[in-house]
Amino acid sequence: MAAGGADNATAGVRPRLVVFSDDWGRHPSSSQHLLGHLLPSYQVDWVNTIGTRRPSLSMRDLARAAEKLREWISGGRPRPAADERNATDTSLAPDIHAPVHWPGFASRTERALNRRLFLRALHDVLYRAPRPLAVITTVPIVADLAERTADLNWVYYCVDDLSEWPGLDKQTLVTMERDLVAHMRGVIAVSGHLAGRMRTLGHSPAMLTHGVDLDFWRQVTRRRPRRPEEKPVLLFWGLADGRLDSAICLKLAEVATLRMVGPRSDVDPALLAHPGIEWVGQVGLSELPAEAARADVLVMPYGDLPVTRAMQPLKLKEYLATGLPVVAAELPANRDWAAAMDLTSDPARFADLCLERAGAPLPAGQARAREALEAESWAAKATQFEALLQGFSSEGEHGPL
Repeated sequence: MAAGGADNATAGVRPRLVVFSDDWGRHPSSSQHLLGHLLPSYQVDWVNTIGTRRPSLSMRDLARAAEKLREWISGGRPRPAADERNATDTSLAPDIHAPVHWPGFASRTERALNRRLFLRALHDVLYRAPRPLAVITTVPIVADLAERTADLNWVYYCVDDLSEWPGLDKQTLVTMERDLVAHMRGVIAVSGHLAGRMRTLGHSPAMLTHGVDLDFWRQVTRRRPRRPEEKPVLLFWGLADGRLDSAICLKLAEVATLRMVGPRSDVDPALLAHPGIEWVGQVGLSELPAEAARADVLVMPYGDLPVTRAMQPLKLKEYLATGLPVVAAELPANRDWAAAMDLTSDPARFADLCLERAGAPLPAGQARAREALEAESWAAKATQFEALLQGFSSEGEHGPL
């Protein structure tokens, strides 16, 4: 049995997890939702990473570089140990680590450099007592570190198809993902598409779809149905980028006010210039229910692209949990919930459905279909995630929390 299992539970020491992912608190992610629910019972070391994109001289990349430099110069010190805080405190956060590393992995030299930097900065994090029950990564850039620490219980939580995601260093990430999977004790995929991709790499993954914070999103109160003379308000939240279907968005902007809440990157200039599209920018998660309450219909106007066919958007179940009408593109991730919303990829039909739903109550059939969300809470998903991690452990028995 691996060190840190039942012996630690018996001694009253909470089990420990190490996570490599995007910066904690930078934006909502499935890994943060899952680990947030496990924090009261686990010690969590969260390692902030960069390097999935080749840096450029764009203002966005320069701002991001400055942000990381400030973090590194300040020492990237972890927050106080989790055991020093009240385990019932909902403000619990993981211990944050920000190891200095080069923001690129394309060459052998870059990979070798980052392997040394990671090993030097994180050896104590990985091997201090109690030994981690799992070392979880959502990014393949730690492939070389996983190879050097193969005695640990590494788990790949696969949330995106890196071969298709816009703006990433695709070939490097595909190569490193292949190398990473070879050293994983377990793989968890969030969609059937990603599970199939992992099987092509020789791993039989577990499946765990995204959850939703039902109580948070159910605080939305739908505004009164619009009058016929009023233009409806359609709302999209999340990253606006090249995945959007410009034809759908432009058609919606002709018949309604289309509000886009969230960051944007490489958006079609025609969308930026259209007077019927409001670009709100990024807002805090706590502000999104109020944004939803001002809308008539929530929309997901994505194009039919390899990347959109592969993705599992967090916002899908969030949209449904608000109780508002939802109109979305007909993509694989949406089809499982087709009875709970309207699906079409035809621009004119998309606009017609939005106008129809904006002035009417949610159809009874869609409301009934959304009752299935009760089994989709992040708390339930975290319990399943925990069980998978324990099953992947070297001996399969680390004791209950």
